[in-house]
Amino acid sequence: MTIQITKLSNDFSTAPQISVDDVAEVAQLGFKTIINNRPDNEGGAEQPTSAQLKAAAELLGLNYVYIPVIPNNLQSEQITTFVAAYSMAAKPVLGFCRTGNRAGNVFKLSQMGETMSGLEATPKGLIAWFKSKCLITRLWRWYKAKCLLMANTGACCKKKLR
Repeated sequence: MTIQITKLSNDFSTAPQISVDDVAEVAQLGFKTIINNRPDNEGGAEQPTSAQLKAAAELLGLNYVYIPVIPNNLQSEQITTFVAAYSMAAKPVLGFCRTGNRAGNVFKLSQMGETMSGLEATPKGLIAWFKSKCLITRLWRWYKAKCLLMANTGACCKKKLR
């Protein structure tokens, strides 16, 4: 089977669920580390366990890291764990989950943490960063500064039309 790989950077790519047999192809493609973001038993009996994949990877001299992420429930601790693992990992790295999306999101969020002017890669940090970029929020801040009543009392003035 040929693995569908999506390259996100020179050192990180993603793939959908891999099998024990796919680990040899991963090694042939030149990857040095595999990061598994799919919880065990999420896909039922046909999904290989993390222990099985780790054993296959280590037999071929690959590093293996297990950071399970429940779909739509990414936690800041998982990003922190990923950042630490990725920074120490032999490159290039292949991250995988059921479709490759979670693995890609974890990588992208870990990279945002480095480029967001010191904001932590936590949900609160990300929300603050997005709010600072939001046009509506910026317009509201501009309007608040121009509205004297709001600036003095915190209440918004509304002109009544007659």
